[in-house]
Amino acid sequence: MTGLRLIHGAAALTAAGSLAVTLGTGLTDRGIALAFGVLIAVGELNRWSDSQARQAAPLAAAGSLAYALLGADAGRPTAHRAAQVVTVVLVAAVLGAVPHIWCGRTPTLDHLARRVLTVGFAAVCFQPLYDQGLFTSWAGPGYALLLIALLTLTGLCDAVLAAALAHARTRWPFGPLLREQLRGLLGIGSAVGATGAVMALAVAVVGLWALPVFCLPLLLTQLSVRRYAAVRATYRQTIASLARATEIAGCTPAGHARRVAALGLAVGRDLGMAEGELTVLEYAALMHDIGQLSLVDPVPAGATAGLPPEEQRRIALLGGAVVRQTGVDAAVAVVVERQADPCRDQPLAARIVRAVNAYEEKSRDAGPEGPLRALEELRLAAAGDYAPEVVESLGRVLARPRGWREIAPARDDGRRTALSDPVRGWVTHG
Repeated sequence: MTGLRLIHGAAALTAAGSLAVTLGTGLTDRGIALAFGVLIAVGELNRWSDSQARQAAPLAAAGSLAYALLGADAGRPTAHRAAQVVTVVLVAAVLGAVPHIWCGRTPTLDHLARRVLTVGFAAVCFQPLYDQGLFTSWAGPGYALLLIALLTLTGLCDAVLAAALAHARTRWPFGPLLREQLRGLLGIGSAVGATGAVMALAVAVVGLWALPVFCLPLLLTQLSVRRYAAVRATYRQTIASLARATEIAGCTPAGHARRVAALGLAVGRDLGMAEGELTVLEYAALMHDIGQLSLVDPVPAGATAGLPPEEQRRIALLGGAVVRQTGVDAAVAVVVERQADPCRDQPLAARIVRAVNAYEEKSRDAGPEGPLRALEELRLAAAGDYAPEVVESLGRVLARPRGWREIAPARDDGRRTALSDPVRGWVTHG
């Protein structure tokens, strides 16, 4: 947790210093500060509480960046400093978060720390140089390119902070987390940055009336993303319901598929799989036993790891056929079908499902020493039946204090969405 303390400490020092400077010098351009403060507060009020959102408050993020990069108001140079930018953003974000706190949806310190540090970074890079007149000769396209360059650097800074915070909280590998954050910059991140730059340029020309005009496209985009996420959540719930069919039919013990999915995702993250690959892994792990529904004689306790290889492959192929009929992504069916193949011929997701399923079956109801013995059996069989890198990753995951027992994030109504969504307690973007 050292990295977490460092980031929170840096944000606290930045916020405290900015507040002290602003209180000492007074608030300049109060009308502009009020307009952007209201915009940021409204954006926080409209914050999306669903944890799977990469950008939970895009309007607030865009408004914060626009204020940090604002140099003029309707042709008149502004006089606010970087410390005032951080102060206004922080106060507006806290005020906008009050209704969420009242409803029990408390924003994390990670979100506030990232907002303070990224906005402070952008303001420090822009405001002192603008006040010294270094950007006076930059006009037209040159000035716009300058803002884009600063926004790119700010986005990279935010991506590093997000990955570092996620790594500190979850202990997932930093590299894959950073790659996911950088991919996010090409999606909603680029939309937020572009809106922030356009807001700053528009206010510099036509004044504060430009703010509501340029907020509308981002609000419509956020509405569309919410609808897409709602459809995606429904899709995941349908898959989870299909996965429970084996439990309802008595083919597998209750909770087996979910435990395999949770542990498999932890192993996948430890091995550096991307978010798209993790989603396929999650779906395949949830549905890996669905082929048992086609059996005339059920497998005792649903334990397929001890069956002959030919019988395991037959059940896997039956399961893949069922998955294909459900309309789920074909990549999920491939993983289900190949989970019983020789490990050297399997894709990584199939190797993980096979090893984790075997561990769960061997350790289930085996007493206090069961998990240790099950892991040792997998290590002894790693030369042929199970991939050595997957078994070693499984051992690392099980050795962690919280390990794989991170549960799926809950929606506001208490329902779970998906195991591959980020763990509640940190946000991935914004």
